[in-house]
Amino acid sequence: MFSYRHAFHAGNHADVLKHVVLVQLLRHLALKETPFWVIDTHAGAGLYSLEGEWAAKRSEFADGIGRLWGRADAPPAVADYLDEVRAVNPEGRLRHYPGSPFIALRHLRDRDRLRLFEMHPNESRVLAGNIEEAGRDAQRRTIVSPGDGFAGLKALLPPPPRRALVLIDPSYEDKRDYARALAALREGLERFATGCYAIWYPLVQRPEPADLARRLTNQPGIRWLHVTLAVRHPAADGLGLHGSGMFVVNPPWTLHESLRACLPWLTAALRQDDGARHSLEQGGEGSPAQPVQSARPPRPARPARTKAPVRR
Repeated sequence: MFSYRHAFHAGNHADVLKHVVLVQLLRHLALKETPFWVIDTHAGAGLYSLEGEWAAKRSEFADGIGRLWGRADAPPAVADYLDEVRAVNPEGRLRHYPGSPFIALRHLRDRDRLRLFEMHPNESRVLAGNIEEAGRDAQRRTIVSPGDGFAGLKALLPPPPRRALVLIDPSYEDKRDYARALAALREGLERFATGCYAIWYPLVQRPEPADLARRLTNQPGIRWLHVTLAVRHPAADGLGLHGSGMFVVNPPWTLHESLRACLPWLTAALRQDDGARHSLEQGGEGSPAQPVQSARPPRPARPARTKAPVRR
């Protein structure tokens, strides 16, 4: 039940897509003076060492943030994301990776608030410690709840300022999470119809991801945006993560254009074989569907990579 640790996967291609979208959502919320909340149902540890034993064991970050680090030609939405990663690497060397909580913290103003859930007991303790080390302002604005984010979300909606971003990104290690993510969205919309909801999900060789995407796009009465990014063909043995998707309810109107402008570049940069591709569509009330499906990008020149040392 508590086996999943995100540190093994921190900074991989799925994190890149999730956090590119997240940064754009946060930047939009901060444009208005009205305060907002960020609620993260599966927060993880918040900040990860890429030189630590877990991250270095698989070095998944090397084919994620590692391919983008140091690039000077990133389009605006990717450049915004890279600024967040640079903020936790002030010396200019890629040693740490910010999870969603620490990306959110950078965008909070004085009256904004961050509410974090994490069920894994060790991850929850590390998360609380990381928030404490981030300083008094971070502690004042943040509450870390060691428990089930699906269950805890109900009590927080609607939030007092009536503006919020709800990030729902379980590991899906338990396949019941697909149904629970959909149920959380439906229950959330009943309590707080005007909130912005972002659901991350993996692209794996199982029927559940496609079924979740279909159910989300068929949800009545909502305005939505759906983006996917695959970096390779699915493995012959059906194992492993070949891509991921983000489904956003009540997205800012600027998000579609921001992603449309950066997805071809991002797909080429993260490409592992000729199965790399992306999709982008929006639909729902007041927003006619505008599907965009990329062709497979040309093989880019790959810079030399170095494996981060393991620090025990």
